[in-house]
Amino acid sequence: MDRLIYIAMTGAREVTRQQAAVAHNLANVSTHGFKKELNVFRALPVVGEGARTRAFVLETTPRTDFSTGAIQQTGRPLDVAVRGAGWIAVQGPDGREAYTRMGQLEVGQNGILQTVSGHIVLGDGGPIAVPPDQEVAIAADGTVSAIPVGENRNAVTIAGRIRLVNPPEAGLTRGQDGLFRTRDGRPAAADANVKLAVGALETSNVNPAEALVQMISLARQFELQMRLIRSADENARAADKVIAKA
Repeated sequence: MDRLIYIAMTGAREVTRQQAAVAHNLANVSTHGFKKELNVFRALPVVGEGARTRAFVLETTPRTDFSTGAIQQTGRPLDVAVRGAGWIAVQGPDGREAYTRMGQLEVGQNGILQTVSGHIVLGDGGPIAVPPDQEVAIAADGTVSAIPVGENRNAVTIAGRIRLVNPPEAGLTRGQDGLFRTRDGRPAAADANVKLAVGALETSNVNPAEALVQMISLARQFELQMRLIRSADENARAADKVIAKA
């Protein structure tokens, strides 16, 4: 009886957490470069005196689906999408190097290249500064060029090169800010093999139809767990009556 109650109770709790993860995925269907979050359950015994008959359900460490999304042409010069595996290095809110595949870039008011979310794009030597009154062109290898507006358009200046990396997927962890970082905290090495598609953005790899079906499945699982708890309660009441009569 203890095992049934514990598994059903903790199972219902973890199902609600998984529902939150699926809802988060659905909310980011239209977020460029977003990677789907995955959740898995497992049963574990309760360790402790008098708890040998009990077991509970626990959510394993959330994983990420690193499959690439579709590349969508936008024609905007500051839109870039990573072709295949790889990441764009940015500066996270904590000041540490982080990684993203959301390549919708812009030049901030201070002339620094950043994502539309406000994360500073890092180059080989730090943030990339673009001179004022210049058009920005980005090459497939991440080279950022500044072109004068109007006269003398042949005077091209190299502002920097976007730092492109390709660390092992198993060594990456997603932060609360949606950015990825290496588990050991060390910056990943630049990879010259990572290339960009210019004038394009990568779509989210979330399948909305699949996520909706998963939401329905999780709702049914939650209902099942609650029925099991009610059944355990009814069985316990019936057993109490039998013992009382005896």
